[in-house]
Amino acid sequence: MVRRVATVVFGTAGVECPVGDAGLTLLRVFAGLTLALAHGLGKTPPPDRFVEGVAALGFPAPALFAWAASLSELVGGLLVALGLATRPAAALAGFTMLVAAFGAHAADPFAKKEMALLFLAIMTAFVFMGSGRFGLDALVRRRLAT
Repeated sequence: MVRRVATVVFGTAGVECPVGDAGLTLLRVFAGLTLALAHGLGKTPPPDRFVEGVAALGFPAPALFAWAASLSELVGGLLVALGLATRPAAALAGFTMLVAAFGAHAADPFAKKEMALLFLAIMTAFVFMGSGRFGLDALVRRRLAT
């Protein structure tokens, strides 16, 4: 059972080509750092305007959910960049982008929600693929296998 959970949390999509994993790593590091530093860092701690926006979406305890959103972008983005617990981190960040695209920016034109949709697509891909062989998840997998 522990091995199955470890495979889900630290697994990979089985890409056998080092060049493919290098491309995956480039995307993972760039997208993770961009999400963390360009989006999450500015929302941590959540400014009053962000908390008010979360409240306007109808979330109970908007300050708590604002913290959850900002930390999923900041910490989740950093974890994705490192390739550590990539699947759960990407799932949390992706869910935050889903809420951003279809909640906060629901009435906005596509150009306004495009960034959230792009991050949603990338994070969803990492939920399915994992970090690849060049992420810290690979080190954890090897350590668990011994």
